[in-house]
Amino acid sequence: MDLNLKGKNALVCGSSKGIGKAAALEIARLGASVTLVSRSPGIMAGIVEEMDKTQGQSHDFIVADFSDLAGLEAKVQALVSTRLVHILVNNTGGPPAGPVFEANADAFRDAYEKHLIGNHLLVQAVVPGMKKENYGRVINVISTSVKAPLPNLGVSNTVRAAVANWGKTLANELGRFGITVNSVLPGATLTDRLTQIIDEKAAKEGRSSEEVAAEMQAEIPMGRFGTPQELGAAIAFLASPAAGYINGIALAVDGGRLRNL
Repeated sequence: MDLNLKGKNALVCGSSKGIGKAAALEIARLGASVTLVSRSPGIMAGIVEEMDKTQGQSHDFIVADFSDLAGLEAKVQALVSTRLVHILVNNTGGPPAGPVFEANADAFRDAYEKHLIGNHLLVQAVVPGMKKENYGRVINVISTSVKAPLPNLGVSNTVRAAVANWGKTLANELGRFGITVNSVLPGATLTDRLTQIIDEKAAKEGRSSEEVAAEMQAEIPMGRFGTPQELGAAIAFLASPAAGYINGIALAVDGGRLRNL
């Protein structure tokens, strides 16, 4: 199986922690040079030191915020003017929790800008280089909510579904250039986001966080939460040459929690 990414360059968003960090580390282990993207320069500098460099890689980072799309786009355009990007991992923290009926219009606009528009601007920046190389991997980290909406995540459910359909449309358009576009749908994964959701649910219902977590795990056939490393491995595989004929899929990595295909 060809998992070798030596000579490839990756741009991994939201990579200072959680799934983004795990994906960056796994992609580096396969030989790619990785550019991290987040708001935390100190943390990213530490991750760059931690990343695999045994295959001649050169890792770096971009300090950017998805609430400033013009700034993000300018920095990524500067990057691609000097380095082709073969792999793009779109990964942005989810919108605040809450019922969809209670969400105001600005919450939808903000999430749409940060997730769909942000992803789109990055794709437009990197795809010309991917076409030149006849090799491209765009991997969107979304949520299982695109298949089955999750309770109390109304804005996220709505916008994530839009991102999934955007990605599928791109897959249809870009496949003939050797570029694949796929979505990874994390289930309940041990990240700060999951901890926040559990704590908020516990506070709202007057229960302990441990009780809420146990209830959530009971709904998962594997009986546990996933780890960022398990998500990172799935993302790294989709970035590899071995996944060259996998295009336009929505891959649930959720321990079997989804009841539908």
